[in-house]
Amino acid sequence: MGRLYYRADSEDGDRIDDPSEDALFMMISDLNNSANSFLVVQPDEEAPVWFASVAVLDGGGYEVVRRDTTRNEHDVTTSTSIEDIAYDLTIWLTARHLPGRPTRQSTNF
Repeated sequence: MGRLYYRADSEDGDRIDDPSEDALFMMISDLNNSANSFLVVQPDEEAPVWFASVAVLDGGGYEVVRRDTTRNEHDVTTSTSIEDIAYDLTIWLTARHLPGRPTRQSTNF
């Protein structure tokens, strides 16, 4: 198996390594107001410099926090669409620096 870049952990102990958009969607769908109210996505390293979290709001919907200390980013948003949250997180995660991940190359034709 390849190197683990990041992981998603939920309050109830579920963990998915390098989660896809679909996996994030499923994990967010499983959140509730009692025993599984949040999940955190972060690099699989000792002192992560970025993270994203999704938490259930009491009045419905979700709070999404994205923090990246290397880029001075700290965004807090709310949403009721699990699909939108999973999509946005997937895009955000692809822009994070992950040591050991192959770099993208652009080619001029």
